[in-house]
Amino acid sequence: MNFDLNAKRLTLATVLTLASFTAIPTGYAYAGECPADQIAENGMQPGEMMPKNVTDDVISSIDLASKGDAWKNSALRMRKLVVQPGGVVPWHSHEARPANILIVSGSITEYRSTCKVPIEHKAGDVTAEFGMLSHWWKNNGSEPAVLYSADILTSEAQKHESM
Repeated sequence: MNFDLNAKRLTLATVLTLASFTAIPTGYAYAGECPADQIAENGMQPGEMMPKNVTDDVISSIDLASKGDAWKNSALRMRKLVVQPGGVVPWHSHEARPANILIVSGSITEYRSTCKVPIEHKAGDVTAEFGMLSHWWKNNGSEPAVLYSADILTSEAQKHESM
């Protein structure tokens, strides 16, 4: 009899846990990702086109030319961006410039061409940017957002770079 009661409690706990996940509203991004039901090819139109209250410092750069012709005119670089409250990293493309972004402190909102809703990124989130992706970022919070960006910059991508 005691075993049967414990089994019922476990079943009830499992059902309640699963129900809590289905009760989460859709349309919001969690853990720095676009919700699956909000992914779209042209989900977000171009936004802010000029940087505002943001610093962008290259803290390291490696010329990749010594690795062969395929890497000629390319550099692997690391940047530190500090986006003040209300600050903007303007609309830009990652078609020719792959990057990984680490949010170190604060939070920042991403407006991504492949997502119908804004994506909130918090400290500890990492986002990969590559391919047919354009986006812009805005600090809608009350404290500076500090981001580290590692990207491969080609001379072609540098011609079109806005940040």
